[in-house]
Amino acid sequence: MKRITVHFYQSENGKEPVLDFLKKLNKSDKKIIGIDIKTVEFGWPIGMPTCRPLGQGLYEVRSSISSNRIVRIIFTIEGSMMILLHGFIKKTKTTPKQELDIAKKRYEEIKR
Repeated sequence: MKRITVHFYQSENGKEPVLDFLKKLNKSDKKIIGIDIKTVEFGWPIGMPTCRPLGQGLYEVRSSISSNRIVRIIFTIEGSMMILLHGFIKKTKTTPKQELDIAKKRYEEIKR
């Protein structure tokens, strides 16, 4: 049984940036990420290697996709909702500040 349900962050103009990010990936990569998100939905709270807390109410879903690429989907939990705030292909060992800042900005928007 699902412990939490997934929702996409939606900007004031109605855009869903994480959904747009996922649509640009190929079918097999989308499937890998979908399975990882589903693992979080059914297993929450869950830890490494699938999920890691980033602090300040933010977490990341960690996915390894084709061509040795790594995807991170940053999310927050509000009640029984997992809100996907930001997705990106990780190119450095640490999560880049600019990627974290995007997620933090969106998190602040939904808290208002």
